[in-house]
Amino acid sequence: MPVPAWLWAVTLAALLTLILLDLIIVNRRPHKVTIAESARWIAFYIACAVAFGAGVWIFGGDDQAASYITGYITEYTLSVDNLFIFMIIMANFAVPAIHQHRVLLIGIMMALVMRGIFIGVGAQAVQRFSWVFWIFGGILIYTAWKFAFSNKDDEEYDPNGGVVRLVRRLFKVTDDYHGSRLTVRQDGRRLLTPMFIVIVAIGGADLVFAVDSIPAIFGITQDAYLVFAANAFALMGLRQLYFLLGGLVEKLVYLTYGLAVILGFIGVKLVLHALHENELPFINGGEHVTWVPEINNWTSLAIIVTVLTVTTVASLIKARRDTRQVAEPSVPEPAEPSVSEPADGARN
Repeated sequence: MPVPAWLWAVTLAALLTLILLDLIIVNRRPHKVTIAESARWIAFYIACAVAFGAGVWIFGGDDQAASYITGYITEYTLSVDNLFIFMIIMANFAVPAIHQHRVLLIGIMMALVMRGIFIGVGAQAVQRFSWVFWIFGGILIYTAWKFAFSNKDDEEYDPNGGVVRLVRRLFKVTDDYHGSRLTVRQDGRRLLTPMFIVIVAIGGADLVFAVDSIPAIFGITQDAYLVFAANAFALMGLRQLYFLLGGLVEKLVYLTYGLAVILGFIGVKLVLHALHENELPFINGGEHVTWVPEINNWTSLAIIVTVLTVTTVASLIKARRDTRQVAEPSVPEPAEPSVSEPADGARN
């Protein structure tokens, strides 16, 4: 749908207001975020996302509303899997609990800026070059294969790799944290603190995650405004979800397989759309392939919600069964009755 400049401005201003509200209320006094506090903030952000969806439905129609809702659910679900990486980063850097919310907030703000740039470039690309859908579809199908067949336990995120290692090489870093400060002055020199490195690691992880999430949502809608809004609302609720779920994330053992199905499904949907929009000369003579089916947004929404429901319920059932098996004491098997050997005289 055509979006006027003033609506973009109002949306960005509203998101900035939410961030400032979070900074003023939550970060005015660093503290360890409780489960109850996280639940309230998640309910608030979900209510904001739902209210935005209602506005899309009123002013944009059913199909646009379905695109936004499907995109929001997909992005939020992908964010849940990202929490594994955030937990590893926090643990490796031993980030104090009272500062973890601030780290995530700054990281999410960086992610919003980076994804905004990605979305702007992606929106222009899909409008001008139909072959981009082939690339996006290929990325998602490959990512789905990795999710389905890779062993997550064998994959470790190296916080000292990539950009983080480059920062450590270029700048001096203190050994200890200095509250929430990013830099300190020691012996007349300005030094970085581990807090700065953690934020770089979180921002780098968000950038890597965008490689999966941006093609995924463009497989649902090519409307840049809806793509950005769905990403923004999903990211805004990610911080509180980190504190609410905690160890529960590890119990969602089948979530990775559910994400593999979702990404594979969207990848196939993108390939079908690429066939419809085909302009490549070596496929059907450069003509559109109109006989292949296209999947509408309502079907996509139903499939994604069904997959998430099944994988979540199955994960919780397995977690409960495993807990019950650990709690039940093992009952030793009854010993076989011993049969004494008869004496030599008795044998005769």
